[in-house]
Parts: sequence; C-alpha cells; structure tokens
Amino acid sequence: MASKESLSRIVQLANTIVVSVRKIEEVLSAEGIPLPSFDEDAAFNLPPEIATDHDAVLDATAELHDLFLEPLNLIRRDGGYNNSLCLQAIAEFKIAEKVPPNGQVSFADIASQTPMTTDMTARILRHAMTMRVFREPEPGMVAHTAASKLLRHPAANDWLHAGAEEIWPAATKTVEALKKWPASSEPNETGYALSNNSEAMYDTLAKNPERASRWVRGMQVFSQRPQFNLSYITDHYDWASLGQAQIVDIGGSGGHVSKALVRKYSNLNAIVQDIEKVIEGATVPEELRERVKFMAHDFFDPQPVQGADVYFFRWILHNWGDKYCILILRALVPALKRGARIIVQETLMPPPGTIASWKEKNLRSADMNMVSAFNGKERTVDEFRSLFEQSDPAFVLHQTIQPLGSSLGIVEFVWNKD
Repeated sequence: MASKESLSRIVQLANTIVVSVRKIEEVLSAEGIPLPSFDEDAAFNLPPEIATDHDAVLDATAELHDLFLEPLNLIRRDGGYNNSLCLQAIAEFKIAEKVPPNGQVSFADIASQTPMTTDMTARILRHAMTMRVFREPEPGMVAHTAASKLLRHPAANDWLHAGAEEIWPAATKTVEALKKWPASSEPNETGYALSNNSEAMYDTLAKNPERASRWVRGMQVFSQRPQFNLSYITDHYDWASLGQAQIVDIGGSGGHVSKALVRKYSNLNAIVQDIEKVIEGATVPEELRERVKFMAHDFFDPQPVQGADVYFFRWILHNWGDKYCILILRALVPALKRGARIIVQETLMPPPGTIASWKEKNLRSADMNMVSAFNGKERTVDEFRSLFEQSDPAFVLHQTIQPLGSSLGIVEFVWNKD
C-alpha cells in the first residue's frame, strides 16, 4: 500500500473526506441526530465532539473542488457579485415569503407579486438554486431548501437585505475610498460613505429609521447564531472570582449581556451605557431591576462611573479604526482604579493558516466588511495589546481566552496604576 506521503494531493483529500465523514456519521447515528440535509425542515445540529472532523471535511472538500476548477473560473466564482445581485432581489421582493412551507409555487405566481417578469424571476431563482437557496422540484415550480425557508423569518430576511443594501454598495466603492483617503481611520471616508452622500454609516442610519430598524433586526438574528451565544462570555470567564463587583457594560445596547451575567452571578451588578436613543426603550425584568441600571453615555466622553471593577466591551472596538479606539480607551482612564479590568469580547484574528481554512475565510471576509462599512478592523491579540499600550502603558494584558466553538474571544487588560 502506498504511504500517505506518496499519494497525490487529490487522493489525500479524498481519503480525508471519507475518513472524517465516516466518523461524523457514526457520532450522529449514535446520538440519534439526523444527518445533514438540504431538506427545508432539516435542523443543523453538529455536536462539538465532531468539530475536528467537521473542519477537516469542509476544508478538504473545498480544496478538492477548487483544484478541479480552471484558475480563471476559480477567480470568477469567488468574485461573488452575481451572488449578491441574486440575493438582493430575493431580499428586496421577499421571495421566500411567497413560497409555501412544504409546498411549491410557480415562477409565474412569484413574478405576479413582484415587479419582475416570469423570465427574470426564473433566471434569478435558478441562480440562487446553484447556492442551495430554493429548489426546482419540477420544471417551472419553486420549493424551499433549509436555507431559503430560513428567509421566511422577517429578521433573517432583514439580515440578508441589510447586507445587500448597506454592505454590498459599500464594498463596490471601497477601492475608490482607499485611493481617495489612504490610511484613513475616519468613518466618513469609506466605501459606505461614498455610496451614501459622504456620511458615516451611523449618521446615515440615524436619518433613516426604516433602514436603521432593518439593520438592527438583521444584526440581532446574526448574533443569535450558536457561535455568538452569550454562554461564551458568561461561562468562560471566572466572574465568580471577582467577589462583589460592579460592571460597566459600554455600548451595551439593550443590556442582554448584563442581564445574562447578573442572572447567573449574584455577586455582580451592572450599569449598561449607550446613547440616549438606544437605551430609551430598554427594559429590565422585575427581579433584576436593583442590579441592572441604564445610563446614557457616549463612549468618546470621559467615563462617568468612577472606580468600577470591570469595564466591558462586546463587539464595539472592531467598528472603529485605531485612532478612535484609542480615544475610547483614553476616555476610561480618569475613572480607573488600580486593578480595574477592561474585558473585550471580539473576534481574535488568528495567524494565517492556524485554524480551519473555511473559518479563516469567514473571518477575513468579516474584516473586509469592517473596512468597507466603518474603516474598522478585526484585530489579533498583538494588535489589541498595541492598541491598549498606545492608549496608556498602564494597561497590561492579563489573559486571552478563546472558547471552543465561539466566534468571539476574550482579552482582559488590567489597569496597573494608582
């Protein structure tokens, strides 16, 4: 039998797929979990113990597929602009809502409920079907796959719509922005600004309540994915060891993280800070009202809560370039006591080639979105360290935590000055 080293790359990849798929099937069968399917009622449920084989299958199938593509076709496929065109139409015309669950409808019936012709409807949906979004069970008829059925939920369609209407136009203008404003950190010097009357995203959304609501709903459904579960912050940092502690949840929106923390840990109290418009409708369950408070605050202004034990940022700093992150961190300094902890929960970008290829591709794609929309950045641990040190040398990196299965890591800095 040939050694592994003597096998061609394509045979190595095929063997990896066979071995890992068999292991996955054994685990799923033993636990009574249905096998993955495109069926519209299929549930995606892969237990954590198969994570390594899951990564192996996705990376090997992608590489094997790409090896058999002619190079120009590979580049064209990854260009993706036609995918965005197709998905934008599906979101704009809410086509998923027009296809009945566990049934089917004709292209003509869908077209009659949109401004499109039957021919154009068929062309767009048949392109979507190449991405496993919808299927054609018989000529001229449309039915759901698991992916298209998900889009029947308004929040999921809002997520797709927000990406198509806000991020895609920004992406098409980003190279122009890079030429016009080299090395800029300004939120109004971006591809998004060029596609929106030279305004930063938050300024644009503030003037357009409908777009702002769509964006918020879309981000909510995105953050509800398993890899963003709040358990990764409640269960993977030792909050109990802090003793009686005051947390300031900066940019905490409706306080979902703070509510989860104080519900789980009786030693914690939280103040949730965000701008007035965000927190004005915030509510707290009766049993938590003494321990979760809201405060209007702009995080570029000096921090008003003096001497708290923890200042917490979840998914905040990646929206801003280094210049503005430094301003945010320096605004904390007058309020800090020795030993105060600054805990950041963000994507921690890995060194190239150190995680599964499909995961790294997703992270690099997210980083491009931050460039296009905000002039923000997904950062490595070293980049976070540099950011804090530039803000003040008294910020000392204490620990880094990357929970298995989480898209977000945790970096903790301690204030080392009286």
